[in-house]
Amino acid sequence: MVAMKGVIPHTTPLFMAGVRLVPAGVLVLLFAAMTGRRQPNSWLAWLWIGLFALVDGALFQGFLAAGLVRTDAGLGSVMIDSQPLAVALLSLWLFGERIGLFGWLGLGLGVLGISLIGLPKQWIFEWLHQIGASGLGIANDSPSLVNLEPATLTTHYGQWLMLVAALAMAVGTAIARHLCRYADPVVATGWHMILGGLPLFALSAATESQQWVNIDLSGWMALSYSTVFGSAIPYGLFFYFASSGSLTSLSSLTFLTPVFALLFGNLFLSEMLNSLEWSGVGLTLVSIYLVNQRDILANRLKPKPRVGKMPQPLEEPTSQLDSSVLRGREVPVPVESKSELWR
Repeated sequence: MVAMKGVIPHTTPLFMAGVRLVPAGVLVLLFAAMTGRRQPNSWLAWLWIGLFALVDGALFQGFLAAGLVRTDAGLGSVMIDSQPLAVALLSLWLFGERIGLFGWLGLGLGVLGISLIGLPKQWIFEWLHQIGASGLGIANDSPSLVNLEPATLTTHYGQWLMLVAALAMAVGTAIARHLCRYADPVVATGWHMILGGLPLFALSAATESQQWVNIDLSGWMALSYSTVFGSAIPYGLFFYFASSGSLTSLSSLTFLTPVFALLFGNLFLSEMLNSLEWSGVGLTLVSIYLVNQRDILANRLKPKPRVGKMPQPLEEPTSQLDSSVLRGREVPVPVESKSELWR
């Protein structure tokens, strides 16, 4: 986010989305070739890769780029980074992943945390004021959120685009779990980025103009950084772990995206964090802990079984002679020869 902040005004959304995908996919495939990973060798594998490219590549990046043009950046970030909720529901439905009380609590705190980070401060104060006024039974004549300045609001159209982008990313994460049965996850990630980015370049060529003429050297360096460290490496790692690990725990780490954006913005751009943003950072970190440690926390709270005396076994009647009777009798043991005794 910090690297892209300066180059966004000098390029176009669809072109930028394509740059984040196609060159990154080439890098991922080069890494796969260097490490000897197998290429897809069946039509079923290519079918899943094509579906993966359509949903997580073209649809996610396309709707994200289009939504950012029509949506406030803070609200858009909150809507995109809330996709772990959709991933959790899909994981529960498709794979039977156990989420539990602490998992749902962590997901809820994560959404609250990124809301405090991304939403405008006046929205939050206005919302809290309305809740307090309604709780006290006070008539509230202050302007509602829909009557704020148009510059700070977003159109419903842009919000729907961001919501569809978040759902596309969640569905793509679920597809990655099925895809690993037919193809290597790293190779599939590289191909899905290339196949998903090519339609974005085509749409950019058809609908946009002057995509790169205004980008200077620092802008190309920012695009290169975003391609390598914002797409190639995180995409490859994310879907590699998504092919085998817990999708709910893994996707909850995306709550950290606005946290890192704030911290690096403070470090490199001297952007100051207010109290609400610091509170959001704290809630987000707590949410990550709860989601990833939900099973351990649930086991700690389980009541331990009480250890009591073992019940005495019931004596059952037997037809064998009592031991006291046997002790009182001598039982002769036949011996064939003295040599048998020494053996």
